[in-house]
Amino acid sequence: MVASVGAVALEGMDGRPVRVEVDVVNGLPGLQLVGLPDASVRESQARVRAGVVSSGYPWPQRKIVVNLSPGDVVKEGPGFDLPIALGILMVEGVLPPDALHGAVAVGELGLDGRVRSVRGVLSVAMAAAESGATRLICPLPNAPEAALVAGLTVHPVASLAGLSEELVAGTGPRHHVPPPVHHPRPRIEDLADVRGQYAGRRALEVAAAGGHHLVLVGPPGAGKSMLSRRLPGILPPLGEADVLDLTRIHSVAGLLDETGLVTQRPFRAPHHSISVEGLIGGGSRYLRPGEVSLAHHGVLFLDELSAFSRRALEALREPLDDGRIRISRQRRTCSYPARFLLVAATNPCPCGFRDDAAVGCRCGDTERALYDRRLSGPLLDRFDLMARLERPDPDLLLSDSVGEGSAEVGERVARARLDQADRLRPLGRSTFGDVPPSQLRRLFGATPSARATLARAARAIPLSGRGIDKVRRVALTIACLDGSGAVSDDHVHEAISLRGGPLLGAA
Repeated sequence: MVASVGAVALEGMDGRPVRVEVDVVNGLPGLQLVGLPDASVRESQARVRAGVVSSGYPWPQRKIVVNLSPGDVVKEGPGFDLPIALGILMVEGVLPPDALHGAVAVGELGLDGRVRSVRGVLSVAMAAAESGATRLICPLPNAPEAALVAGLTVHPVASLAGLSEELVAGTGPRHHVPPPVHHPRPRIEDLADVRGQYAGRRALEVAAAGGHHLVLVGPPGAGKSMLSRRLPGILPPLGEADVLDLTRIHSVAGLLDETGLVTQRPFRAPHHSISVEGLIGGGSRYLRPGEVSLAHHGVLFLDELSAFSRRALEALREPLDDGRIRISRQRRTCSYPARFLLVAATNPCPCGFRDDAAVGCRCGDTERALYDRRLSGPLLDRFDLMARLERPDPDLLLSDSVGEGSAEVGERVARARLDQADRLRPLGRSTFGDVPPSQLRRLFGATPSARATLARAARAIPLSGRGIDKVRRVALTIACLDGSGAVSDDHVHEAISLRGGPLLGAA
């Protein structure tokens, strides 16, 4: 008799239904795996045998053949341990033939027969439900995330022996599935803590409102990192669909805790020594999501931008343009969402005091020229905004004055985002920072004076076509923040000033 157990293979965030077919044939005792298993699945032979024997069941004394169908999909990870073990128990008659009807199983087996948690169970559960399965047998710690999928009965298990007893007896699961936990919004670092830096605060507000990428330039200690870490606190709360997207990404990455939900906008700040694979995703064994995907719907902060490798920075161009990253390694290809707000911080020169008259720059012309060339024009052109920060006045730092807090700024950002969502719904967009150039001319309802101001600036700076589009986007966001239906002269002036100076170039 051939036993068949439902399983799911992960391809990035997506799941592909798999049938684990098990048969015992004449031949030398052993277990043969076919169907494109990777090294981690081939290693399951030792784990499954030890887990079955430790659970008190006999191991077949003939050859066991396990086929993972379809054969053209690479299977990776230890999540196939449990379905393989269940198939062997069915072939040996320990489990009834119909015990796993309509069920999909996932889980890693320990040598003692315990069922251990695995990554990507939320994606497995979604794929199982879409394939018509009605039950998901999964490790107990993964049950909260699996319970997020409607129409699927979650059967959490702690051990192979306990699961087998339940299946033989036909009883329901012993363990209760805890409901997903919605934690209260934690206290996020507040903008009220920032003294001065009005240009930086305004740039942060415009970036949050319109989804514009931002670079902060200033000497050490000016508050670049401090400002950046307060950006998530002025972004609107995540919607239900966004929470599910983030939870799936963190589940696949193996970073999901037992609460089962990621409800806060992420703030990812990788070190400048990060590899290309760490930044955009990939790896030699699993195609894991990188920092750009872990920052999806949130903020990716690159401190000391010029210290990152050129290859890593250039790899950012695809997710910045497309909102997704496609990863290919040998026979495997997958894609992850990567729609994030990029905030970068950099010094104006190697010593950091290029524009500081009080301290004075210690760099030579050659050092400054080499420093400026570390960042490519195409990458810098992805930034809509640049704020130049100065060292704050000591009197301001020592004063008791408190600036506007994140709650007040966040309210304006939320109103501006709602207004943009209404205006851009026919285009399938949500912020002006994401509007394609072909639609900007129609949206740019500027006064004649504002159009004349933009035309004069385009000749004087000068601005390229792409630069003009960026000024239009930012001006639209500023007008939206002000509650204005039309872009005025002041809005264009501010948008041009927020384009920065030589670091972003004339474009």
